[in-house]
Amino acid sequence: MDAISPAETGAKGLKKDALGFVSNVVIGVASTAPAYSLAATLGFIVAVGGVGLHAPAVLIASFVPMLLIAFAYRYLNRADPDCGTTFAWTTRGLGPHLGWINGWAIFVADVIVMASLSVIASQYTYLLFGWHHGADSTTWILIGAAVWIVLMTWICYRGIELSARTQQVLLATEVIVLVVFAIVALAKTYTGSPAGSIHVAVSWFNPFGISFTALADGVLLGLFIYWGWDAGVTVNEESRDASEGPGLSAVVSTLLLVLVYVVVAVSAQAYAGTGYLTKNSNDVLSALGGRVFGSPWDKLLILAVLTSAAASTQTTILPTARTTLSMARWGALPEIFGRIHPRYMTPAFSTFAMGAVSVAWTVMIVAVDPAQNVLGDSISALGFAIAFYYGFTGLASIVYFRRELSRSVRNLVLAGLLPLAGFVLMAAVFVKAFRDYSQAGFNYSNPVLGIQLPIAIGIGSLLLSLPLMVVAMVWLPRFFRRRPYFEVSPVGALEGMATADTVAPEATV
Repeated sequence: MDAISPAETGAKGLKKDALGFVSNVVIGVASTAPAYSLAATLGFIVAVGGVGLHAPAVLIASFVPMLLIAFAYRYLNRADPDCGTTFAWTTRGLGPHLGWINGWAIFVADVIVMASLSVIASQYTYLLFGWHHGADSTTWILIGAAVWIVLMTWICYRGIELSARTQQVLLATEVIVLVVFAIVALAKTYTGSPAGSIHVAVSWFNPFGISFTALADGVLLGLFIYWGWDAGVTVNEESRDASEGPGLSAVVSTLLLVLVYVVVAVSAQAYAGTGYLTKNSNDVLSALGGRVFGSPWDKLLILAVLTSAAASTQTTILPTARTTLSMARWGALPEIFGRIHPRYMTPAFSTFAMGAVSVAWTVMIVAVDPAQNVLGDSISALGFAIAFYYGFTGLASIVYFRRELSRSVRNLVLAGLLPLAGFVLMAAVFVKAFRDYSQAGFNYSNPVLGIQLPIAIGIGSLLLSLPLMVVAMVWLPRFFRRRPYFEVSPVGALEGMATADTVAPEATV
């Protein structure tokens, strides 16, 4: 294999300066799977009692806590551009135990969502070519899902540049189709007045026009479609201007997402009305494709959802492998997870491990329940892990920068108060999800031992971190004896003035 000069690699062996700011944003946006997220979620948001035409307002409200946490990502990355992101930052600010649990939460969330993404990519591949038997067959769905996971794992293994180029093609296809759909749908609404169409009204964008309960229920669904933008930050050690570009991409990604989501939601409900979206809530985009585009152009929306799920499959493997790489380099996981391929400069073992676990999880969850009710409940369960590690990222920002916050009002607001508000909102989402998913009417499957399945998967997977952490404490004691426990950021870290040798080492006993 080709030898790589040490000057081309960073501290963890990843390729330095391989990505630019645009690639960071592309990876962040693609990770959320905009087309798939809208297809799978918009109809359910509209169907929430009291929401209806206010779905765009719910999407705007759902964006707020994500933007608040994005500020925490930006400034924590400025002080410490570590590919472990939340794991590294919570370890510094809140201690190694909470750091380890947050690293586990990231891993759990990414593995859980891989089943849904790969299944959708498989089904929509068959639908694109009109093979409905394959799209309805559990066996063929699993074969297609496994192929997509293997393909995307291979791309992630072969190098970060190939991964970035793949994302650019997939995301461009997806966004172009969504933009064309929105333009055509609105044009037909105002020129042809199709059945069920409604003209856009300012009230659609007002979150205060609906009850707090309806807004909270809608936001609980809306948060899922924004999750994933942090993937653009996990490639920080492979990016140019590592301390600034990836963190800024987190904020830009959330802004682009809210724009895409609101525009598509407005055009969809203006064209078809809320009743049609509710009736076809399992996949509103494919249902609307035939009406808005007509045959055969309706295949474009199938292509958009396919490229969306495929892109997100790749950008879920990418950050997870870097999180486990970072954990290994900190001494929180066995050394093998930190091995870098000498030619491709990627975390080879971590990448393949993520791919293998994803295939195993997908096969298990679909084979056990071909009707995919368990798969649906697993997606609901995602909210717990998402709210957990996003919330603790906000809290870590406050603790880590505690001495810097008093240096200026800007520091206090952007790195203190906004992340604090994000932490509070994520905690509220966690509690709201627990209350809602504890009720049978919110779930697809029957309870297990009296526990609703989203609770069993979501809370259970987080609690599983405790016995695993005990094992890690015995096996890897050095990491858990790390000092200082509640680290303080270097002076000037918020302004990007801290020098490399002022940042504490990854593991100090």
